[in-house]
Amino acid sequence: MLVDPLDPPPVVRRPEHVLLTVFWHGRSTGELDAAHVWAPSRSAQPLRNRGVDVTDVFRAGDELPDGIRAFATPRAAEVVYWLPQHRALAVGDVLLGAGAKPRATDDALRLCPEGWLGKGTHDELRAALRPLLELPVERILISHGAPILRDGGAALEAVLA
Repeated sequence: MLVDPLDPPPVVRRPEHVLLTVFWHGRSTGELDAAHVWAPSRSAQPLRNRGVDVTDVFRAGDELPDGIRAFATPRAAEVVYWLPQHRALAVGDVLLGAGAKPRATDDALRLCPEGWLGKGTHDELRAALRPLLELPVERILISHGAPILRDGGAALEAVLA
């Protein structure tokens, strides 16, 4: 399974699932010939317009493979994935890395620029992401920035405070 693949290494076999967080992240999906390409319902058509063959459309809360859950965000076409087997969150653009080498857990994440939320606000984004604090998050896989590989729950709590 891959999430928002960007220039992935050559794969020996066809990936079973590719999960896309938002339509901007179709990236290298078309090169992979995945059996299933999953996208939130509001991202499906824009992805298809970009040449990505979306095979499975869902809404936040729908059942996804391997117990994965998709959580809605204030950006209507974007979700955050909970990957329970890895105790990881996979995020698209609503959370960004604070830099290549964050100094401490409390500055490892930042919210996306408020302008990316359309009419939404950072307060609305924080409120939408608070349910993620109930998950046993160890890792946060960030599309833009260094991944958080330990103490992800603490980093998430800090950015949502």
